[in-house]
Amino acid sequence: MPNRTVFFVSDGTGITAETFGNAILNQFEANLHRVRLPFTDSVDKAHTVVRQINHAAMIDNKRPIVFLTLANTEVLRVISDNCSGMLMDMFGTFVHPLEEELGLKSNHRIGRFSDSSKSEEYQSRIEAINFSLEHDDGQSNRDLEGSDVILIGVSRSGKTPTSLYLAMQYGLKASNYPLIPEDFERQDLPAVLKAQRKKLFGLTIQPERLSEIRNERRPNSKYASLANCRHEVKEAEAMMRRSGIRWLSTTTKSIEEISTTILQELRPERLTY
Repeated sequence: MPNRTVFFVSDGTGITAETFGNAILNQFEANLHRVRLPFTDSVDKAHTVVRQINHAAMIDNKRPIVFLTLANTEVLRVISDNCSGMLMDMFGTFVHPLEEELGLKSNHRIGRFSDSSKSEEYQSRIEAINFSLEHDDGQSNRDLEGSDVILIGVSRSGKTPTSLYLAMQYGLKASNYPLIPEDFERQDLPAVLKAQRKKLFGLTIQPERLSEIRNERRPNSKYASLANCRHEVKEAEAMMRRSGIRWLSTTTKSIEEISTTILQELRPERLTY
């Protein structure tokens, strides 16, 4: 059973608090119970949060760890003055020193997405997601030149989740294009990709892992057989080497690691944060 409770408290979605907090907590082999408390944007809600934190302290017999991203100082004061947890105030730790260093006041905006309807960056991100969905798995070659990144590789090598992550996280228009047996017979890139060579990045995968993934979708098929997976991976890697396309294996890498490598290699000009 978990022996300590961790709270992520925010007046917005809590994504920042969770991402930062979990990055730190993952450094420890601790058995933790995580509780998300987003949209804590009023004094009444702050008092409810205090009761939850103090109750957890009583049950665990250990003070909870509380990661906070609260722009409202009144809400923050209620929690800091009344709860029995160990407070990790990320705005207080990072925003206030930056205000002094930059000589600027932060906008103390509540939540990253609070004014999304007026945000050009947010709309750009939505446009990128729609573009990536439209250009998933070679569905459309229209406006392929509008892509910031084009991922190629055999089916089920990780192209779709990586494309969507690049679109959602960085606002990049990421297309993906599957390499198929006809391409291997031709021993050449599809003509539609040749003009976009600088935007191409290849994904490959160990045949054994590819066979496992494909068998979940189409068990006992030629498509999922280990022999076919070995053939496709071998041919795809040979094609990428001949064409001078940068590529990596996704077998043991997370989507975050794959995406970071792609950004380092291709260095697309347009990134949204």
